This record gives sequence, structure tokens and C-alpha cells, in this order.
Amino acid sequence: MSKPDYISKYGLRQSLSARISLWVVLFATAIFVASLGYLFWVSRNAVKREAIRGATRVLDNTVLRVNGILEDVELAANNLEWLIYKDLDKPEMMMEYSRNVVLNNSFINGCSISFEPYFYKSKGKYYSCYSNNNGHQVFTRQEGNDQYQYFYLDWYLLPKLLGQPCWTEPYTDQEEEDDGIMDSKMMVSYCKPLIGNDGSFVGTLTLDISLEWLSETISAVKPYPNSYSILIGRGGTYLVHPDPEMLFYQSIFTPELVAPNPELRSLGDAMQDWQEGMRELNIDGQRCFVYFKPMMTTGWSVAIVCPAHDVFGGFRRLQNTVLLIVILGLFLMFVLFSNIIRQQLLPLQTLAAQAKVIAGGDLNHTLPQSKRKDEIGVLNNSFGEMQSSLVTYINELTAATAKKERIEGELQIARGIQMDMVPSTFPPFPDRKDIDLYALMTPAKEVGGDLYDFFLIGNKLHFCIGDVSGKGVPASLFMAVACNLFRILSKQGLPPAEVARQINDRMSEKNEQLMFVTMFIGQLDLTTGRLDFCNCGHNPPIVLTPKPHFMDCLPNTPIGVCEGWEFKDQVVENFLGTPILLYTDGLNEAENLVHVEFGNDKLLALLSEHKFVNARELIETLQTAVAAHVGQAEPSDDLTMLCINTIKL
Repeated sequence: MSKPDYISKYGLRQSLSARISLWVVLFATAIFVASLGYLFWVSRNAVKREAIRGATRVLDNTVLRVNGILEDVELAANNLEWLIYKDLDKPEMMMEYSRNVVLNNSFINGCSISFEPYFYKSKGKYYSCYSNNNGHQVFTRQEGNDQYQYFYLDWYLLPKLLGQPCWTEPYTDQEEEDDGIMDSKMMVSYCKPLIGNDGSFVGTLTLDISLEWLSETISAVKPYPNSYSILIGRGGTYLVHPDPEMLFYQSIFTPELVAPNPELRSLGDAMQDWQEGMRELNIDGQRCFVYFKPMMTTGWSVAIVCPAHDVFGGFRRLQNTVLLIVILGLFLMFVLFSNIIRQQLLPLQTLAAQAKVIAGGDLNHTLPQSKRKDEIGVLNNSFGEMQSSLVTYINELTAATAKKERIEGELQIARGIQMDMVPSTFPPFPDRKDIDLYALMTPAKEVGGDLYDFFLIGNKLHFCIGDVSGKGVPASLFMAVACNLFRILSKQGLPPAEVARQINDRMSEKNEQLMFVTMFIGQLDLTTGRLDFCNCGHNPPIVLTPKPHFMDCLPNTPIGVCEGWEFKDQVVENFLGTPILLYTDGLNEAENLVHVEFGNDKLLALLSEHKFVNARELIETLQTAVAAHVGQAEPSDDLTMLCINTIKL
């Protein structure tokens, strides 16, 4: 072979592979620039969104923890209030109650039970039982004298003037240490008015908690290394801040006195208006993200400040690393492609022709085994394995489709069985003119966890409605047991509370899945109109006349939560001629595509506008309204409604 032929055979081929490699690299570069630019833009927004979600979750958890303690304080006040009313005529017991509530609740720093002047004539003008915990022991004493006229202080006057419980703004409290030295602490108090038997104001119950604990709880939240938390009061004053000099004496609006800062002013206004959200603004010369949320119990607002360089620091490092890798990769791509294209082009053409036969649908075409050990050989053999796997996959897919159809058929049968367990013939008592009754149950899935039942024994209508935790097959099985137990026990003539107790005891046994069911159990005498009922953690029914309103129900626990729970009955002496609507939360909590609930307000408004004709027409109207609200959204929960109307003959 002559030298020109050699150059023609090999030199031009090398040049062609170089040109192809260059075009590939240039095209890949354009794709990488566009893709990475879009990827970095999307990733930056994703990092920002994730930062918002993460900080919001942390903020929500912080607010929940703080509100949990505040709610515990309110619960302790409610429990103590009951004892005070019970022994209101025993002033010496107030000292004991004040001391016990501080001893038994570690989160409470102090308790004051204070009364109007001369309320206890034997105690004189002043009688205020105060206990406080200095961290080592509890001091109890009687406060109030001519120098300390407590009934002129905010914590006493606020609940008196408002006529309802309230939280005070933070204040400085002097507490006695073990060595007798007075120590100043920032406190906040929950105040509740005490009302006498004649309806007049008699005093104030006050529980104190320390802002030092609150500051530690909030400041411990650091989603990023340099982030910090703040808490402002109703007037914008800092209650929690990493700079101690800012606390209590400066507000979020203080920098406005030095230089205008519209962003900070807007943030302060939003936090004062109890709004929730995120703002991006400059704080102390650096760009920050501020996530804020109100604490509705007290009127304060808490925020997490996250510097932008913390939020995007990892993203920028990753961005620089990726760019370096891409540049090196493009260079190596050019070098390697020149050799690979030259050496591997012909074997790839053969493999492509064989692959085209298989892609045309000839799955039985046999690919010859390649003896090559490189990527082309692996690719050739992989095509053969893929062909075999594809045939196997098609067979398995056919079998799986048949199995799915069988399961769906079984679920349809289960749905029919479940629907047959509840009354479905309406009107249910065609021979009786003194009752109008209609019910509807629509599971969110093939089977659900809602239930209702009713039957007559003589002139007594026994009825119930319930909602099992969860959905699907487990909820339906739990529902079947609850429904069956209700019918068996109610037929024994037991009162609703006893029926609830026995169902609870039986369903709490071996309840390893920790499921429960909320139920409303009723017994209505159609002759006298007496209604006996027990609400076991269920949505309160709506009484439709004279104006739709929720029925007052005791807060019994749901069934299945705790074995041995004692349930309480309630009685309405005459319920004749009063329509009542029972429902599950699939009605008022039905969500549309943007997760907006139907809501109690909209439900009551609809019932107020609706002219009651009969039970069936009412429930069908509600069903239509819920369907219009939900629209194209998937049902979020099972929907069950039961309307009962006794007719005076």
C-alpha cells in the first residue's frame, strides 16, 4: 500500500472522527449550557422552596410546642377553676389550691387566686392567695395590703373588664430566692375571671409562666448555622432576640428611627396584624429570609431569620463543582470520542440493524452472542437479555392485570356487603307518619370507615352515626364490628352511654392497630319526644330549627381509645318536631382542588337559607352542594349524613 493510499484510508478517517467529535462536543456544550442554566435556576428555586418548607415546619413545631404549654396552662386554669367554685365558701382552701397547682405543674411559675375587696368578710379588704416556684421550692403567702392593692393591677383588671380569659403582656416580677433576696424575672400571665353564683365578678385566677423558658424554647430553633429566632409582642417589642440589648426596650420598628426601611416596616406591620408568611429583606447589611407566624393564643408573633448565604451556601458550592466537572468532562469527551467513533462505528451499525428487527415487533428474533468483552459486546448481549426480559415482563404484566381485575371485583363485592350492613330502604317505616328519616353513605374508596344505623323497638328509635380512623379495608372491618355491636347492645334496651361503654371495652381489646371510631349514639322516644344521647368524640349534630345551630355535647372520648372509659349520657326532654342532621367530617371538611374545606360556616349558612321540606330533600341538597364544592378533586374522606325529623301528629 502506497503512502497516499495509507493517508487516504486512515488520515481522512481520523479527520472525520475528529470533526464528528468536535461537533458532538459543541452540541453537548450548548445542551449543557442550556440545561445547566435551567437546572441551576430550577435548583435555586427548589432550594428556596425547601428552605421555606423546612423553616415553616420548624416554625410550626416551635409554635406548637409553645402553644402546647400555653394550652396546658389554660387547661390547668380550667381544672383549678372548678375546684375554686366548689369550695368558694372556704377561703382557707384557696391557699392549698394555689400551692398545689404550682407543685404539680412544672411549667407554672406562680399562681394567684385573688378576690374582690371584702369578698371574705372574715379576711378583710384584701385576700389574694399567691404561690410561686423559685426553682427550688414553692412559697405560698397571702398578698394584698394598702401598699399592694392588687385589684388595680393589669392581671386583675383585664379579665374583669373583658369578662373573659386573657394573656397579659410580659412584665417584670419580683421573686424571693432561698436566701431571701428578691430576683427580677420576666413573666407572662394567663388570667381568668371568677364569677359568683349570682353572675357577678368575684375575683381573678392567674397562672404565671417565665419568659426565660419561652426564650430558650424559641431560640433553640436553628434551621441554619447562622439563623436565629425573634418574638415580638402586640406592640412590636422584642420578647426574644439574640441580642439581649434589644429585649423589652426596643421594637422591630426601632431601626426606622435611624433610617427609613420600608421592608422592615412592612414585616413589622404584617407580624402585628397576625399574618403568616415569608419576607425577603436586608437586615444589618445582609439579605435574609424571614419566616413568621402568629401565636393566636397570646397575640404575639414569632419569626425565624435565615441569612441568604446560609440558605444558598451549599447550592453555590455544588454549582461551582458541577461547572468544573462539566468543563473537564467536555474536554475528555472530545478526546475519547475521536477514538471511540473511529473504532466502534461499524460494529454499532450491525447491532443497530439487529435491534431494529426486534423493535419492529419480532421478539422471537435471536441475537447472536458477541465474543467481544468491551461495551459493544456487553450492549449486544444486553439486547438479548432485554429481549428475554421483555417477553417475561409482558407475561407478568398480563398476569398482574388479571390479578388486579380480580381484586377490584372482590372490592366491589366488599363494597356491596358493606352497603348492605346499613339500612338502605327509604322511607324505612312507611306505616308510621310520626317520623321522617333519610340517610346517605358515600365511601371515599371502594370501601370506607363511616357507619350509620337505626331501628325501632316499639315507639323508641335507636340510631347512631360514626367515623372510623383511616379509610379502606381496615376501616371497613372496624366499622362492621362497631355497627354490629351497636345493634346487639341497643336491642337490649341499654342507655346510649352504656352502649358506648360496652362497645368501647370490646373494641379496645386486642386493638393492636390503635384504631378508633367516633360515634353519636341516640335513643328517641317518638311518643314523649325525649332524646337520650351520648356523643363519643363525634362532630356535634346540627339542630335545624328555629335557626340551624350545633347541639351542645359533652367531650366524651372516641370509642376504642382506652378500655374502661366511662361515658356520659345527655338528655333533651322534648325533641318532637325538631329536625336534626347527623354527619361525618366528610361533609364539613370536604376539600376542593386547592384544599379549601367546605367549612362549618358555609354549612350553617346553607342550612339557614334552605327551607326544610323533608329529610331526603335536605340530604340531597347537601350532597349536591358538597359535590359542587369538591369539583374535580378526589374525595378526601368518606361522607355520611343522617337526618331525623319527628312529626307532631
